[in-house]
Amino acid sequence: MITKEVKTKVISENATHEGDTGSPEVQIAILTQRIRELTEHLKQHPNDGHSRLGMYKMVGKRRRLLDYLAKKDIERYRAIIAKLGIRK
Repeated sequence: MITKEVKTKVISENATHEGDTGSPEVQIAILTQRIRELTEHLKQHPNDGHSRLGMYKMVGKRRRLLDYLAKKDIERYRAIIAKLGIRK
């Protein structure tokens, strides 16, 4: 579970303007943080199928947001994947 402090930090680092909480960059960054935490949880609890399903749904949502951003503004897309280190 992502704490309020971590979420606030992620939002402030990825916000495009003051008070920004809904831009694709912020949403992608929050999902990435949650996915990373769930990945660590699933390493310790490999049989937790419910959490795994939730993580898969988050990965799909992040993928759709990334596709939208790539279609809308390729430079913003490249910047966010480089900043978050999503692609290898």
